[in-house]
Amino acid sequence: MDEPFDIVIGGIEYSIFPEEEDVYTVFKDGQEYVKIQKDTELQWLKLDPDTDLPLFAENEEVNQIGREIIAYKA
Repeated sequence: MDEPFDIVIGGIEYSIFPEEEDVYTVFKDGQEYVKIQKDTELQWLKLDPDTDLPLFAENEEVNQIGREIIAYKA
């Protein structure tokens, strides 16, 4: 398993905890915030907090977090 890391977007610090392949738990302001999954390089999906199933609604914040994860891992 990969080690957790931090990213900053617009002055907000997010702590990223890798779970399984292409799935990450994101903490914001020290609180668990969202779980996300990579769909494509530019599209990321928020996972339902109860079922962990992907929610297919577009979410720009989730996509920004995903882009920063890709940049961090590069």
